[in-house]
Amino acid sequence: MRAIQADAFGDSSVLQWRELPDPVPGPGEVGIRVAATGVNFADILSRRGGYSAGTGLPFNPGLDCLGTIVAVGPGVSGLTVGQRVAAYPDHGSYAEIAVARAVLTYPAEPGVPDEAAASLNVLVTAHNILRVAGRLARGESVLVHAAAGGVGSTAVQMARAFGAGTIFATVGDAAKFGVAKEAGADVVINYRTEDVAKRVLAETGGLGADVILDSVAGDVFTNGFPALAPFGRYVIFGQASGKAAAVQTTQLHRENRAVIGYTSGGYRKRRPEALLPAVQASFRMAAEGTVKVLVGARFPLRDAAKAHDLIESRKSVGKVLLIP
Repeated sequence: MRAIQADAFGDSSVLQWRELPDPVPGPGEVGIRVAATGVNFADILSRRGGYSAGTGLPFNPGLDCLGTIVAVGPGVSGLTVGQRVAAYPDHGSYAEIAVARAVLTYPAEPGVPDEAAASLNVLVTAHNILRVAGRLARGESVLVHAAAGGVGSTAVQMARAFGAGTIFATVGDAAKFGVAKEAGADVVINYRTEDVAKRVLAETGGLGADVILDSVAGDVFTNGFPALAPFGRYVIFGQASGKAAAVQTTQLHRENRAVIGYTSGGYRKRRPEALLPAVQASFRMAAEGTVKVLVGARFPLRDAAKAHDLIESRKSVGKVLLIP
């Protein structure tokens, strides 16, 4: 098979298009012929050598994929050769064939659009930061940072589907305003030119947003935390800025606020079975058309470096897919 592999950490030039042996599924695993794989920011962090989960060299990037089962390992039940599935492979999805544990492989019924099934991590993350970590209740206000990205634009749609009240969205480019608006945001804020917290507080009569979703951290967290309402939940699920942030405990207990960390990778590692409800719920919404994953670009798999460059340029919108 052909696949993308990296022998070193660094910029996108370390991603090499190679011929590798076809992987063989072991006990509890399935082999999948990949039809499409998503590009996640975690892939870029892994390529740089900074992803907290750690990756040895050489490695094959990629967290999730859509494809067809071509082989079933011993001890697998409920999954069959020829079945259309979405999955989280343990050893990279930037390949023509990937191997995934059965517990992290999910049937993708015909009604689930390809772009949704190929964006498994986007759907699961958006669902869980709202429902599991954020505990969003009907009528509550939400602030979604980086709302023109894959997870952000999907989270805006899901928040609307879950009955959120006012949905605030931030973008870093005026050209992305339309993306956030089309996803369902009520108020779109350019975080580069406007004080986000000040605007949210003004729009909410000084109360702030009940749930804040942040994959950027750094200054976005520091400057935006004052926009969190009393009893609010600030969900931090990434560090795209490259900088961590800190919170004063007095900012929490005095107003019954909470800061909650989330990563789908942690669930895959420690509680893989707990991801199933999010997969089922988000696939159902995708099949019904309630949520539509925005695909901003598609690249041939061999051009994975170009896909990474696009995302790192901060000019991409929605999800970026690779097609073997």
